[in-house]
Amino acid sequence: MFLKREFLATVKKNKRHSKRKVESKDLRQGRANEQKVVKQVWSLAEPLCGSEGLELIQVEYQREPAGRILRLYVDKPDGIKLDDCVGVSRQMSDILDVNLADVGPYSLEVTSPGSERPLAKKEDFDKFKGNRAKIKTYQPLNGRKNYTGVLLGISGDEVSLQIDEQIIALAYTNISKAHLIE
Repeated sequence: MFLKREFLATVKKNKRHSKRKVESKDLRQGRANEQKVVKQVWSLAEPLCGSEGLELIQVEYQREPAGRILRLYVDKPDGIKLDDCVGVSRQMSDILDVNLADVGPYSLEVTSPGSERPLAKKEDFDKFKGNRAKIKTYQPLNGRKNYTGVLLGISGDEVSLQIDEQIIALAYTNISKAHLIE
């Protein structure tokens, strides 16, 4: 009887483990599909934004509790207005209906970057030097993946961030997410 319980516990444990592997594989495929959609939307949205005098800051495509969200962050030098977002949203909606027909249902959201503006391009790290930022990396550096400090800029492929009295150099290619903070 004892051996039977032990065997069943082992079988249950192995089933959970294999389920995690499948979920992990599905998650990786989902991320790859999200990245593909982001690239496709970027190539469609950037020319439209440029023709409207706007800068496309970032494109996000992610799952949220209410369903999938396709979010475009746009800006312009003298500030973004609601009419700018509405105009881009209407035009992009028509473009995406044709080009993303196979993606499935999603909600389109066009918004300003706000006070926690994403830092998505290399030049953003120089443009906003002197501002406080939060940076997350793909791989840990000295056991850490999350950094908050003052942006010092970018040199080559290294982003410099001052945290208290220490200056940290992070490889641009290792940055998974970065944004300004107040």
